[in-house]
Amino acid sequence: MKGLWRAKSRLVGSLGMPLFFLVFLAMGFSHASIPEMPAGMTNTGFFTTGVIGMTMVFSSVFAGISVLWDREFGFLKEVMVAPVSRLSIVLGRTAGGSTTALIQGLMILILSIPMGFEIRSPLALVAALPFLCLISFSFVGMGLIFASFMRDMHGFPLVMNFVVFPLILFSGALFPIKSLPSWLITLWYIDPLTYGVDGLRATLLGVSELPVLIDLLISSAVSAVMIAAGAYLFERTEVER
Repeated sequence: MKGLWRAKSRLVGSLGMPLFFLVFLAMGFSHASIPEMPAGMTNTGFFTTGVIGMTMVFSSVFAGISVLWDREFGFLKEVMVAPVSRLSIVLGRTAGGSTTALIQGLMILILSIPMGFEIRSPLALVAALPFLCLISFSFVGMGLIFASFMRDMHGFPLVMNFVVFPLILFSGALFPIKSLPSWLITLWYIDPLTYGVDGLRATLLGVSELPVLIDLLISSAVSAVMIAAGAYLFERTEVER
């Protein structure tokens, strides 16, 4: 957290794109007529929750690049020979990346309130925290999975952008799923981000496509699988001598 706070350019840069989407979508389309918008949901609320989910994904998944940086500069080798288990290293990286993503997601949420985003109650924010954490856990785990396979730290952002953008688009974060062609609805159900974003809307706004318990259970399962897979692959990571 000290490193994030000291790197002001990193902090500002990580919030720049979400704020752009927030202003452009949440405020720009606040009074627009959008077909198939879920009943009882405002445009501002719909887009804001989607942008928060998008922020969490990008912040979390790029935590995996730290593994490549550490391998490139030899620090990973020093960590690997330390008298600690690799599982504890993975959990530490997961906790660090998730905390950073959570802070950024909460900052976007706070900044959205003056722009017209209305939370239904203070308790709704508390109820949304599990979904924010589960989104970050899932995508930090995904970042570790890809980082365990890759060796080129310059190619990591390109590959992750190629993977992450479809997940965001198919999750319904930026447009109503009812406007999708019927054959794409299957991808909406398969997308792991779907249940995190839908859970945020259920808790913060009281409107969702699925029951909030279903969102919570599937998000928890996805998070557990991603972290377990990331830990398994990281433990088998070979470090060049």
